[in-house]
Amino acid sequence: MDEAGPDVTDAEPLAVEPPAVPLPNRVAAELVGTAALVAVVVGSGIQATELTQDVGLQLLANSTATVFGLGVLILLLGPVSGAHFNPVVTLAEWWTGRKDPGGLGPREVAAYIPAQIAGAIGGAVLADAMFGEALVKWSTHDRSAGHLLLGEVVATAGLVLLIFGLAKTGHLRSAPVAVASYIGAAYWFTSSTSFANPAVSIGRAFTDTFAGIAPASLPGFVGMQLIGGALGLALVALIFTHRTKAVSK
Repeated sequence: MDEAGPDVTDAEPLAVEPPAVPLPNRVAAELVGTAALVAVVVGSGIQATELTQDVGLQLLANSTATVFGLGVLILLLGPVSGAHFNPVVTLAEWWTGRKDPGGLGPREVAAYIPAQIAGAIGGAVLADAMFGEALVKWSTHDRSAGHLLLGEVVATAGLVLLIFGLAKTGHLRSAPVAVASYIGAAYWFTSSTSFANPAVSIGRAFTDTFAGIAPASLPGFVGMQLIGGALGLALVALIFTHRTKAVSK
């Protein structure tokens, strides 16, 4: 890449997990954290539909529960695994830190992502069980429209820009509040209600409730989330290149 252009490979890695934490502990944190996140999203959606028929209030209840739940989970598990709960974030951290011997390596990526997906599926099943729903029932909620796919690109790009922008500016301690607040806002300003997470999307296909997504809609959502992640990293490089140059001097 030309030296005059933004170099995303030199971005500071997220690297909030202490290197002393053994990989099994980090993988367990990713599995449990993603499961809890999906249980919050799906469970609050079911609860909301049981309490009111107003779709606006249902979305408000769902987004509010997600904001608080996600913030708590990042605060609790961030020091263990980095609290990714999201394959896009894991891949983005690997990409930005792949030249750093202490960064996230392929072995960690290969362990994190399956744990996130398994946790997401388990969280959806748990939420269904708590509310007496069928434990596994494929969602019939079609989300394949083009404007929803665009919403996923925007939501995921913004999430990656936020997380790695915080890392570049030394404000990762604000991640629990900042990331949860962003997701809460993105519920409302994106057409897709901001899944922004391939693992969570897969988990939500296993429940035919308010937060579900039809399996046929998954490839489009996951593809757009990956594109959004790449776009987010490009924006980090474009906006925060001066930080890298200042550190290297």
